[in-house]
Amino acid sequence: MCRNIRTLHNFEPPATPDEVHAAALQYVRKVSGSAKPSAANSPAFERAVQQVAAATAELLGALVTSAPPKNREEEAAKARARSAVRYGRPVAS
Repeated sequence: MCRNIRTLHNFEPPATPDEVHAAALQYVRKVSGSAKPSAANSPAFERAVQQVAAATAELLGALVTSAPPKNREEEAAKARARSAVRYGRPVAS
């Protein structure tokens, strides 16, 4: 999976439309192999981003869980700590 695509399910507050769009854009970029499509491919690229974003929003709306919602700040702190261990950098708070 593309490292820039983040988990969007089960957060409080829920994922925003901008976060869903950003994940869709990263997915389409990865699948197409193009960060910026040519003018000829731009309509198909943008259409794909919109369709993936819509499917993602539908999926997030349909998922159910009994787990309590995750806190964004706590999850970000955990990710920074994992990164510090992996890359040997000090943890910034």
